Amino acid sequence: MTTTDDYATYIASLPRVLAGAAALYRDTEGRVLLVEPNYREGWALPGGTIESDLGESPRTAARRESAEEIGLDLPLGRLLVVDWVLGPARPPLVAYVYDGGVLDAARLASVTLQEEELLSWRLVEPVELTDYLPGALGLRTAEAYRVLRSGEGTAELENGRRPQ
Repeated sequence: MTTTDDYATYIASLPRVLAGAAALYRDTEGRVLLVEPNYREGWALPGGTIESDLGESPRTAARRESAEEIGLDLPLGRLLVVDWVLGPARPPLVAYVYDGGVLDAARLASVTLQEEELLSWRLVEPVELTDYLPGALGLRTAEAYRVLRSGEGTAELENGRRPQ
């Protein structure tokens, strides 16, 4: 066996994690843009899986997914939160949330849904985020909004909460 084979075997033996990235867009009143997927219950932020096997970065994935899902291809702002999320019947997920910025009325009017994956979109008051977004996603999004408003640095989360 060659060193290359040994390295490939070693890499194949390592644990796996999933990775996703999303953007937190707001309107001029501070409401958060959510999308309604057709493949599961509940709402979500525009975003999705990072195509890491193709060399995609989290920031690039969040921008690509936003362009695909809602038709907005805009530069993203700073990283707001990174969340390590455990889940049943899947590897852990590392989720990144970026500041998508404030969308004026013209940008909101130009939102175009990806019909293959999404049913609708809506603007939600920040205090209602955990009502629309399930589990760690709701906690993560509320914390991302809080970090954004406070101006503090990126938050490290575990299952949507700051580690103890």
